[in-house]
Amino acid sequence: MTTSLIAEPGANPGDEEPTDPRDTAGEKHRLTAVTGLAALSLDAMASVAYGPEAIVLVLAAAGAHGLGFTLPVTLAIAGLLAVLVASYRQVIAAFPDGGGSYAVAKTHLGPRISLVAAASLVLDYVLNVAVAVTAGVAALTSAFPGLYGNRLWICLAVLVLITAVNLRGIVDSARAFIVPTVVFVGSILVLIAVGLFRSAPVSTEAATGHASVLADNATAVGALLLLKAFASGCSALTGVEAIANAVPSFRTPRARRAQHAEIALGAVLDVMLIGLSVLIARFHLQPVEGVTVLAQLADASLGHNWAFYVVQCATMILLALSANTSFGGLPVLLKLLARDNYLPHVFALKADRQVHRHGVLTLAGVSAALLVFSGGDTNTLVPLFAIGVFVGFTIAQVGMVIHWRGVPGSLGKTLLNGLGALLTGVSAIVVTATKFPDGAWLIVVALPLLVLAFQAVHRAYARIGERLGLGRIPRCPAHSRSLVIVPVSGISRLTSEALTAANSLGDEVRAVTVCHTDPEDRAAIEALTRDWTLWNPGVALIRIASERRTLGKPVADYVRQVSAMDPSTRVTVLVPEAEPEHVWQRILQNQRGAIVAHAVRRDTDAVICRLRFRLS
Repeated sequence: MTTSLIAEPGANPGDEEPTDPRDTAGEKHRLTAVTGLAALSLDAMASVAYGPEAIVLVLAAAGAHGLGFTLPVTLAIAGLLAVLVASYRQVIAAFPDGGGSYAVAKTHLGPRISLVAAASLVLDYVLNVAVAVTAGVAALTSAFPGLYGNRLWICLAVLVLITAVNLRGIVDSARAFIVPTVVFVGSILVLIAVGLFRSAPVSTEAATGHASVLADNATAVGALLLLKAFASGCSALTGVEAIANAVPSFRTPRARRAQHAEIALGAVLDVMLIGLSVLIARFHLQPVEGVTVLAQLADASLGHNWAFYVVQCATMILLALSANTSFGGLPVLLKLLARDNYLPHVFALKADRQVHRHGVLTLAGVSAALLVFSGGDTNTLVPLFAIGVFVGFTIAQVGMVIHWRGVPGSLGKTLLNGLGALLTGVSAIVVTATKFPDGAWLIVVALPLLVLAFQAVHRAYARIGERLGLGRIPRCPAHSRSLVIVPVSGISRLTSEALTAANSLGDEVRAVTVCHTDPEDRAAIEALTRDWTLWNPGVALIRIASERRTLGKPVADYVRQVSAMDPSTRVTVLVPEAEPEHVWQRILQNQRGAIVAHAVRRDTDAVICRLRFRLS
């Protein structure tokens, strides 16, 4: 049997505390360059499943002649990818605390632009989870059509699985996902290598019986079409920024490991994108309804056998798991926003295993709402996707141009970032304009609303800081007379423990009990008064009359009266509560203590102490 005294207001106790950056005990729960690829690059890796296809579908509007521009457009995207990787390698070195475009903009472009960058990343991370899960489940239901009616429940089950793994820590998630990542990358590289040695498709069974989406009698390929194809294909670049956002998740030396992971991601992604585009041109592949371009390439290169199904299964699994990129990057970004007072401070807390638990759970909750809203349909979400990431790309590039200003020998870096800013800015405009009628207008509306929400939180924290006098030396503490009020309803060991604790806290102690007008209640009060006199604990029992059958309000009114009579007296309300031995036994309690504590906290300025009398 033990007792504990918990004071309110104050921090809610728990297992989460801000982590000391000098503490190296948690290094084993951080990422290496290899595990960082598995944890933070699944989004970018999986984009090869839909990036080349997005290019082909746009160019198909110009017929077979248009498909001939697939490789040049892909090379342009690969060039932009190289620019972005080089730029984010610089961002990692310059901003090792993570945050990516948000950190760059906050330093060089001002708080308002930094919030635009943060909002765009938040939106894109959330959408990435929903799109990735629905895309993976769509691949599953394509192979097993009988599951199509249950796709929403399957999506939610996958989301729960990914969330549970991430609650165990980013390293555990990386270890869990490293095998699917290796299998997927390996199968794509084998597909490319084998395909380069074939002069013609070994099989076209996957596309047989499916209608072609190639336009007839269309030969003109204009600049606008190429620009649209480029912008659509740039969806393959989503996730490139995730490593720069999550640098603190890496082991020391953090910046160097993150840079290695970023370079490896860029190299592998470039090889896969270019290799697949070469095969599209080599096999003269035409898009068809109901079959992905990647499936046709696997069929043409490897044949319609077990290898084909390995590629399909690996693609399906990695698409679903690519949501893990958001779980690795967004909680770190939310931590930085909370540290800067733009989000509730609870997002800055870490649990064991370096987990930003509140960020993970919030991302899962919002993503689940999106899945329910879309009904598990990928096509409902895709028009909203990738806009935010290009906004973040552009802001980061512009900020890095300013970063290099005045630095000797930085002309090449400045030109590199300037070119990246131009290309990503144009892509952002084109993607927004082309997807606006299909639902992208929701992002255009949501982004400024999210920025306004950040600013509202920041103003609230500023007001709180002003009232608390943060940053200023307060006056020295002084002793004042203290009165402790203990609500009681009977005499027991709990009552004795409460009065003992109250006597140790205050100069004066008063026990109070609420009296109702019912005959039964009056008899109980008379019995309590008689027993109290016989017990004689040395503390006066005050009877508070109440015509209404409430507990909290009469006690709160009495506290206000006492405070008004002597404003210099510090009033404390000590609420005694029994702590049951088993959790399920809490439903057996009447919750009177919680009711009284809530009323006093809401209606008075008194200090509240809740004494837990443990029954174990």
